[in-house]
Amino acid sequence: MGRTDKTVTALAFDFGTRSIGLAFGQSLTGSARELAPMPARDGKPDWDRVQEVIAEWQPHYLLVGLPLNMDGSESEFCARARKFSQRLHGRTGLPVELVDERLSTRAAKEEAFERGHRGNYAEDPVDSIAARIFLEDWLRARSASD
Repeated sequence: MGRTDKTVTALAFDFGTRSIGLAFGQSLTGSARELAPMPARDGKPDWDRVQEVIAEWQPHYLLVGLPLNMDGSESEFCARARKFSQRLHGRTGLPVELVDERLSTRAAKEEAFERGHRGNYAEDPVDSIAARIFLEDWLRARSASD
């Protein structure tokens, strides 16, 4: 018998206080693409814009990067990311998963540098690259467990 499970799609959020990176991916190819980052004010996005992005991409899952310390302990910022994920679930009703995002920002900065980024991260954030990286990791882990 052939596989009957359908392609899973996910929208990833790399939470930040001034910018929230976004990426969309799907399980069929295990690939993800960066979307334009969303501005935030002290970690609060324009929730109408969040709803528009979700309506456009229609993901099955929402992922929020959890900024753990390198030793796996919770950083001070984890509580804010958790609160954002709870609000996201409350406003959308979609399943939200917190995803370990350790090293994704470093990898995003390295990738951005290779693309010619000049290091002005406040003006040109790499949050969406980081969101794509941890989303692709999530997709790989998911396909390995199937």
